Amino acid sequence: MSSRLTLILLALGALLFVSGCSNRATATLSPGADLSRVKTFYVVHQPKDTHSIHYLISDKLLKEGYSATAGPELPQSSYKVDSIVTYVDRWMWDITLYLLELTVTFRDATNGFPLAVGNSYHTSLTRKSPEEMVDEVLTNILNTSKQTKQGAP
Repeated sequence: MSSRLTLILLALGALLFVSGCSNRATATLSPGADLSRVKTFYVVHQPKDTHSIHYLISDKLLKEGYSATAGPELPQSSYKVDSIVTYVDRWMWDITLYLLELTVTFRDATNGFPLAVGNSYHTSLTRKSPEEMVDEVLTNILNTSKQTKQGAP
């Protein structure tokens, strides 16, 4: 009986370990979205963000050759860019604080409609730095855009 209980406990432990290793990185474009026309971005700082994610996003876009600025949310008609970038950052505590999930949305600056959404999710065992997660999300969005454009007739 004790060997059976030990086996069950080991199986449950393995299941918990495997579920703790999950991660994902996705990017989707809205139908008809053409990011090749987007050259300028404004990254809206989320008021609850105390980790300067907006600057990390803006810096990554600059490194990719785009024009990007970051700051507080403005009235809709005040944006003089092609796309407004919004994001949601979710943090978790596991011995240290780490970025669990980051979702970035590129929006049409004229109407706020989502053009593309990217997401990165890494649990404690597969955690990445905020810079790495921003890089992962934006690279996936921009690559998805390029692949979609190449696949178009």
